[in-house]
Amino acid sequence: MADETPLLDVLASMTWSSLKACDLPPRELMLVRIAALAAIGAAPVSYLANAETARDVGITLEDVEGVLIAVAPIAGSARAVSASGNIARALGFEVSAIESRFEEELRKQDE
Repeated sequence: MADETPLLDVLASMTWSSLKACDLPPRELMLVRIAALAAIGAAPVSYLANAETARDVGITLEDVEGVLIAVAPIAGSARAVSASGNIARALGFEVSAIESRFEEELRKQDE
């Protein structure tokens, strides 16, 4: 699997290292990361690289919405709206990837 997604694997490793090295509790760290991604206008893949870790530490869509509301006055409404669209795209990519893996497993079982 590592050979299929080397960049995402490295980014996931960096995220994990950040979680271990930071004094913030993991949940708060991920909320800060999401806020930073929104503030810089990150692409969907950036959210995707953080989605699994965010989910693992208990971040919900309601939490993400709260973060976007909190950063909108600072980062700007356009960034907040763009971030919500990019997050939705990232979640769509994630669902698509999960479905592809599931279909691949089913094909292997049929062989």
